[in-house]
Amino acid sequence: MTLVTTQFVNLVKLCVGVSSVDELAMWQDRRGAEARARGESYLPSHVTRMHPRRKADVLSGGSLYWVIRGEIQVRQTILDLESCIGSDAIRRCRIVMDPVLVRTIRFPRRPFQGWRYLSPDDSPADLETNSGDELPPELERTLAEIGIF
Repeated sequence: MTLVTTQFVNLVKLCVGVSSVDELAMWQDRRGAEARARGESYLPSHVTRMHPRRKADVLSGGSLYWVIRGEIQVRQTILDLESCIGSDAIRRCRIVMDPVLVRTIRFPRRPFQGWRYLSPDDSPADLETNSGDELPPELERTLAEIGIF
């Protein structure tokens, strides 16, 4: 008998038009309020052209890591990958996410098109949320570069 284990994989995506994690949170909150006003349920989602071929790996615990202003800063757990048809009649992928935004250690990322896979080993660690103290971005970045974070 062969045991098949699936290691989860993350996705990374540019968060175009958003300049901070707080702005992303406000944008998602506003979309949620609009949906609830229409009597609809709401989970944050992002529609993209390409479908991950490693769907089972992504849905085994993967997150979408958002690149904001050239750095990965936050992630959201991926709950589902749904097929949908855009207004241009092209099949697309809706990435459905948990509404909880988990801040991560800032990690530089160059611009790219679409999304990319991100292995758990290459994913930035979550920031501790218990301390209440947030380091200045420059210090956080420097600590990450030298391997302290």
